[in-house]
Amino acid sequence: MPFTLHLRSRLPSALRSLILQKKPNIRNTSSMAGELRPAILVVLPRSLAPAFERFCQANTGPLPLLGQSEPEKWMLPAQGAVSETRMGHPQFWKYEFGACTGSLASLEQYSEQLKDMVAFLLGCSFSLEEALEKAGLPRRDPAGHSQAAAYKTTVPCVTHAGFCCPLVVTMRPIPKDKLERLVQACCSLGGEQGQPVHIGDPELLGIKELSKPAYGDAVACSPGEVPVFWPSPLTSLGALSSCETPLAFASIPGCTVMTDLKDTEAPAPAGCLTPERIPEVHHISQDPLHYSIVSVSASQKIRELESMIGIDPGNRGIGHLLCKDELLKASLSLSHARSVLITTGFPTHFNHEPPEETDGPPGAVALAAFLQALEKEVAIIVDQRAWNLHQKIVEDAVEQGVLKTPIPILTYQGGSVEAAQAFLCKDGDPQTPRFDHLVAIERAGRAADGNYYNARKMNIKHLVDPIDDLFLAAKKIPGISSTGVGDGGNELGMGKVKEAVRKHIRHGDVIACDVEADFAVIAGEHSDGPVKRQFAVDIYQCFLYYLEKVISDWLIFILSSPLILEEKMLGILVQHRVRSGVSGIVGMEVDGLPFHNTHAEMIQKLVDVTRAQV
Repeated sequence: MPFTLHLRSRLPSALRSLILQKKPNIRNTSSMAGELRPAILVVLPRSLAPAFERFCQANTGPLPLLGQSEPEKWMLPAQGAVSETRMGHPQFWKYEFGACTGSLASLEQYSEQLKDMVAFLLGCSFSLEEALEKAGLPRRDPAGHSQAAAYKTTVPCVTHAGFCCPLVVTMRPIPKDKLERLVQACCSLGGEQGQPVHIGDPELLGIKELSKPAYGDAVACSPGEVPVFWPSPLTSLGALSSCETPLAFASIPGCTVMTDLKDTEAPAPAGCLTPERIPEVHHISQDPLHYSIVSVSASQKIRELESMIGIDPGNRGIGHLLCKDELLKASLSLSHARSVLITTGFPTHFNHEPPEETDGPPGAVALAAFLQALEKEVAIIVDQRAWNLHQKIVEDAVEQGVLKTPIPILTYQGGSVEAAQAFLCKDGDPQTPRFDHLVAIERAGRAADGNYYNARKMNIKHLVDPIDDLFLAAKKIPGISSTGVGDGGNELGMGKVKEAVRKHIRHGDVIACDVEADFAVIAGEHSDGPVKRQFAVDIYQCFLYYLEKVISDWLIFILSSPLILEEKMLGILVQHRVRSGVSGIVGMEVDGLPFHNTHAEMIQKLVDVTRAQV
């Protein structure tokens, strides 16, 4: 009788039958589905069992733990035995001191050693074939119904004790116009375990050649198809190698135990995904090819935010610059980033010292703080003349609790395309970029004539370093994406909407930025300051869909205290005599609008929209 089992419960069916007999209830099940579910077996010394259990709990995607035996309790009566077997065929790999030293049809000769060992059953997630059928897609098995391809990645699993290994994934090619349908079917049938870990270029996982899997037989991608990757319990084989125990055993890939055990976190019935969990698939990069997943609920919230920040109370023509889903795609792209370079600085007050305006630095610091809390590397790059100012701003932000730790402040004077590439890449090699996402927040952008202009058409080129060159160079370096955030069309990154700027923005034919970012996030006059902080919340919502357990105390503080942090940041800028962009006043305002009763209200509205999600 099928039953749900907690981790410490004993395994059902006769483990003695499964492991010791020469006719074990094990068979090649890589292509089968039914009421009994396939699982792979891992057998370890009793002394390593607690650590391996915790290792599995820390890596539930590839290692969904169904149950484990107790030492010396292997003699259980056979229940629900599977009749089909593969007599005489190897069923297990033997590991000695981390090395696979042979294959075995049974473990009968190790019966004494097994008395002091523990067996773990790891679920094989879900039936991909059933998901393909549900999505109306044909199966693409390798020839001869052999084991489907599995690949070792360079993505590390969470380590515990002596267990550390890279993630192993399986891959199926899927027509790009069927991706969302398949992902929804997978999540409906397999819950968290059915969710792909990556859609797109295999090199983003460290996989060099799809034709050379670590296990099984490759399936080629045809034109119009996209490789989709799922976590594989074969990850456990790397864990066995890493612990270097004198003796361990594991199921050979493709040979699984058929069990009636169910995961304690079983997915919802087919078709019963809640709105919070229904996935959408978005194309966020072409080179390298990359699709991302976000829940329908989160995407709806972000679209609502995009509409709010696009309001143009000053009738400046900003509404004509809006591109649908730019905020969503930028947030998704940043949620995948490892290392982010942020730039800010618009020296519109060229007759004052400092010439910077209050619009920009608060958002740059807010985004940096958020990325820090998500354990991403982050740095800020500014004009060399403004280095001391921003260094002091960061120091004050740390002292007042806006930032947890200092952020590196960089500068770039340019000189050539080679110089830009050398700055962005380790040893100047485009195969090893230092950053994988560039963000410009209210940063002066280069116009078509090579100059930089404020909204009044005044040339401020003498105050601006050519950081634009980094965005231009990034376009030619696979793996680096970019985002521009602005409100007037003359900011770095707004080249993506330059034709609309020239047509609808005052002086647009002169001031329009000519340098484009991959994503252009447009903010209206009342929302330009708050949107920078809200941008970070959107990134978190996208990130949350993948890693729901990353919330730290610092992240909770940032999410719960946006008004306090924004007010502190403006206060720091006032202390350093940074002026409001429109009025030129040194005070608690941005672009001539006061923080209290205006920006504060907008921040609260944006927070209210996302509160239910975060």
